[in-house]
Amino acid sequence: MSSTRSPVTRSPALLRGQSSGEIRNIASVSSSLLPAFGTVIGEGTLKLKKLVIAPYDRRYRIWQTFLVILVVYSAWSSPFELAFKKAASGGLLPVDLLVDAFFAIDILLTFFVAYLDKTTYLLIDHHNKIAFRYVTHLGFPMDVASTIPFQPIYQFFNGKKQEGDIFGFLNLLRLWRLRRVSKFFSRLEKDTRFSYFWTRFCKLVCVTLFAVHSAGCFYYWLATHYHTAENTWIGSNVTSFQERSISLGYTYSMYWSVVTLTTVGYGDLHAHNTGEKVFAIFYMLFNIGLTAYLIGNMTNLVVHSVARTFAMRDAINEILQYARKNRLPEGIKEQMLAHSTLRFKTAELQQEEVVEDLPKAIRSSIAQHLFHTTLQNTYLFKGVSEDFLVQLVSEIKAEYFPPKVDIVIQNEIPTDFYIIVSGAVEVVTYKNGTEQFLSKLESPELFGEIGVIFNTPQPFTVRSKRLSQVVRISHHHFKQLLQLFNTDGKIILSNFLQHLKGIEKEELQEIPLISELLSDLNSEEVFVNTEQNHEGLRQEGTRIHRVSGTFPTRIIIHGHHPHDKPNEGGIAGKLIHLPESVEGLLTTAGGLCEYRANQEGTSKLMLHLEMFQSRFSF
Repeated sequence: MSSTRSPVTRSPALLRGQSSGEIRNIASVSSSLLPAFGTVIGEGTLKLKKLVIAPYDRRYRIWQTFLVILVVYSAWSSPFELAFKKAASGGLLPVDLLVDAFFAIDILLTFFVAYLDKTTYLLIDHHNKIAFRYVTHLGFPMDVASTIPFQPIYQFFNGKKQEGDIFGFLNLLRLWRLRRVSKFFSRLEKDTRFSYFWTRFCKLVCVTLFAVHSAGCFYYWLATHYHTAENTWIGSNVTSFQERSISLGYTYSMYWSVVTLTTVGYGDLHAHNTGEKVFAIFYMLFNIGLTAYLIGNMTNLVVHSVARTFAMRDAINEILQYARKNRLPEGIKEQMLAHSTLRFKTAELQQEEVVEDLPKAIRSSIAQHLFHTTLQNTYLFKGVSEDFLVQLVSEIKAEYFPPKVDIVIQNEIPTDFYIIVSGAVEVVTYKNGTEQFLSKLESPELFGEIGVIFNTPQPFTVRSKRLSQVVRISHHHFKQLLQLFNTDGKIILSNFLQHLKGIEKEELQEIPLISELLSDLNSEEVFVNTEQNHEGLRQEGTRIHRVSGTFPTRIIIHGHHPHDKPNEGGIAGKLIHLPESVEGLLTTAGGLCEYRANQEGTSKLMLHLEMFQSRFSF
């Protein structure tokens, strides 16, 4: 950016790191949401104008936190000095002047603090705009009025002390500073490093203490201004109470205020004159609202802390009721309970719950960070392009499974296949109602891909062996990517066929069609000449398979002329050994009737693989 152009606006960044006076873009952050503690300004960004303070600068936030401590003193001293005049003109006066001096400095600093424009969400660092905004805002006159030390100024110009209550009421303007405490607690509530429960609890305690302190001080002030001291709530119990110590009067005031707030009402201190009775009426009405506010907030905090427990108990009860009503076997019921319990325990780890409202680019970046390496290490995706992996990872779903839960069920329709991120699963099959263990899989192995690639029912049941995290890849999304990335499709097919050759014999015995396929792949050299139009795959010519050695010649016989278009829904043909005589060929042709009756069996698998190979010219 040219040095001759000095932009008026800057955009802050909410980054945790070292503090600096520089900021980054933050167009998406609302001006009403101040950054929480620990959120500081990043480095290597555009600088603000000279003598302009970033509102999120670490040093400025420390200054604001220091002022909050001074506000606590002002909230205590203002009502106290109204009730006890001797304290206002005595030892508290120098402390008040020092506190006012700090707030006067803050008024000056505010003219140099950039602000976030509510319409553009840009940080304004122009001095004239900052000053104009502050001066025209209600905060400026109130800040000045709450900071001016009226009593010392009056005494300086008149040379004598003012005995009236006017300065006591003017000191109540300092309560304007309490808005800083409200903002302070709002920031703490948004900061995840602090417990929301205890932050909210401390806020409620502070509100209660301030109400008790203010009511007690004002009630004492009423007693000191009644014409007959003995006819007051404190004068009837303490003679010459105005001449007694400040601590005695303050103790009596706090005692009455707490007893009234808690609705105990011992009756030892009660209103004697009309003014005190009117004040007591309004105070008790105020206590009704304050008590409702405190009880409501505390109830909300307690319920919030146990809400997940109640939800979990309700879910478990619903599962038990459902299992009992439908007379489900004990094993299925235990799996349902285990899955429900695990879902609550890992709720904070479920990505769908955490990132579902984030933009797609952010979700993709998170998935890349978490699962890219896992997918890269699986046998099926070794050697594929980075673009293919990026597209694939962006749509995967992470899931958790407790021990002994079926993830894939034998003979179910394939809709997804899975990659193990952590944990372990076991592959089993069922023969004549008997379960047989086949193998154990761990990260980064995958399962369910055989049914997805061949589009056949899943050949095995896959069950979690211990707590396992897997990523699920959709069959539909996977096939869409293969159509876009032809070269990667060839690599995946090559990896898949190589994997099939390494499958254990026990597993191959459960998939006889793949055993036959592997036998064919090992014994023949396939020449395929196909093309695919918008109507689907169309076979052209007769496939001729030449084999070496003593193996007989193999060909594929079709039910139509090679130049004719096959019937819709027709099959690709049947692979046969070429007979040595015409009689043998006619006999073989007669077997086509039986073959067509079985076309939903073996031929379906062979046809699907041929289509898969033809699509990627493998």
